Amino acid sequence: MKNPSALERFINWRKNNISDREFILILSVIVGLASGLSAVVIKNLVHIIQVYLADIAARNSDYLYIFYPLIGILITVLFIKYINRKPVTHGVPNVLFSISKRNGIIRRHNLYSSVISSAITVGFGGSVGLEGPTVATGAAIGSNIGRLLHLNYKQIILLLSCACAGAMSAIFKAPIAAIVFAIEVIMFDLTMAAIVPLLISSATAALTSYLFLGQNVLYAFEIQEKFHLNDLGYYILLGVFTGFLSVYFTKINMLITGLFDKLKNTFSKLFIGGIVLGLLIFLIPSLYGEGYSVINNSLHGDFTHLFHNTFYENLNQSFLLIIIFFTLVMLLKVVATSITFESGGVGGFFAPALFTGVNAGLFFAKFLNNLGLSISESNFALVGMAGLIAGVIHAPLTAIFLIAEITGGYELFMPLMIVAAISYATVKLFTPNSVYTIQLARRGELMTHHKDKTVLMMLDVKKLIETDFNKLHPNNTLGDLIKIITHAHRNIFPVVEKDDTFRGIVKMDDIRHIMFNHEMYEHVYVRDLMFMPQYVIDPKDTMEEIARKFQISERYNIAVIEKGKYLGFVSRAKLFSTYRKMLSDFSEH
Repeated sequence: MKNPSALERFINWRKNNISDREFILILSVIVGLASGLSAVVIKNLVHIIQVYLADIAARNSDYLYIFYPLIGILITVLFIKYINRKPVTHGVPNVLFSISKRNGIIRRHNLYSSVISSAITVGFGGSVGLEGPTVATGAAIGSNIGRLLHLNYKQIILLLSCACAGAMSAIFKAPIAAIVFAIEVIMFDLTMAAIVPLLISSATAALTSYLFLGQNVLYAFEIQEKFHLNDLGYYILLGVFTGFLSVYFTKINMLITGLFDKLKNTFSKLFIGGIVLGLLIFLIPSLYGEGYSVINNSLHGDFTHLFHNTFYENLNQSFLLIIIFFTLVMLLKVVATSITFESGGVGGFFAPALFTGVNAGLFFAKFLNNLGLSISESNFALVGMAGLIAGVIHAPLTAIFLIAEITGGYELFMPLMIVAAISYATVKLFTPNSVYTIQLARRGELMTHHKDKTVLMMLDVKKLIETDFNKLHPNNTLGDLIKIITHAHRNIFPVVEKDDTFRGIVKMDDIRHIMFNHEMYEHVYVRDLMFMPQYVIDPKDTMEEIARKFQISERYNIAVIEKGKYLGFVSRAKLFSTYRKMLSDFSEH
């Protein structure tokens, strides 16, 4: 008999000595620490690359910055294609997909592949952020620890959520916002038992980030003017403005994704995207990289990034041109971001949304001030970021707490709430899904906070298929059918060819009137008795669609057909009994 491994001995010891709840608390510290370290690593890698490239450009030519993003995406594509040899998908959508369709399983290569590929992409100036890859890495840590220690599905999802919270907490130094993000975007069923592990993981990751990266907030911001009730109407207008800008952000992202999907060759996407991205950066240098320096300057009312290092730098005194270039920056950031992604780069949407939001808020305030008003440009720049995060990510609570934490702007909580809520309400009228979830929703793979729909969606149709139905051939006689009926325990019979091509079904209720007519046994064939059912199930059907078919057809069993081949039946009883059991499991505290 094989001796148990050290890991197996530990798992057995743990089950006998440490309760599940205590063990999850211990693991939440571990995943928080690991997620924090992954954020530290990714930040430092990007910094090292940027310093090295800046030194090269200083000794040669600033025009190298136009070509850096293309070079970075090329290196990223080569790394993924020839070294990693597995695709590195976008961070948060990959996490949501793993929860909905892979039982929380995230492949091991995500422990390092997102870190390396995103550090190269962003370090070389790709117009994306680091948040998504950091969350993906944290989620991979939580998922693989859970699998290694043989945790159940619900425990793995909780651990994965803790890791996501830890990653967000570390990258932004915003532990409260990170918890809100995990609840609002990642977790679809929150129980009281999950609160404490989330708190522990988020706090541990933030402390790890403080230890290595310092305790300063991400954006140095000091409130010069408090919220005035007289400005309420302007904040409402800003909410509507950022909401429509978020709709544009999402629609343009999907448009560019669709255009690049038509290009089948990886290197065609790379070079076309890289050239277009280089041209955009040549025209508007502030689109280069994450844009954190631009955000910091904008929070102080500084708009010089619109003209800095451009061939039109001497035109910065014209208000009309300032408005035009603000508009170009707001509209083209999502274009640069989407091209970076679709060319093969790896990154996140948070930084581009923050960049667009701060420019939107500053533009809005400057425009009104030029009309003779007197409102705080820095406050509106700050609150504009919340509007874009709420609209683009569809996470208004995350937007409120994130912007307050990363800037220290807690005194502006009221305008943050107003703008985030109105922006979110506006964008929901036009785009029911965020940039993270729109592709998943189109494929019917999106989990939501609607527990009934979520649990129904998690059911796997292939695991519900029953195959103990006696099959008939179209050329079988009624006599053959009667012989089969004598030992059958089902009252429905699939009719298939030898290669399992589905031809129809025979129901016992339809042949009762001729079952005992011996004269017909040799002259009536199954092909004369069968019929093609109106409704069949394809294994690719969503469970919501399958449930609808049962409701409309009023059938108790529906055949499962894949590319014309018979696989079995799904019964109404098994579908809903499995659904009720899963719903009960997820409702346990």
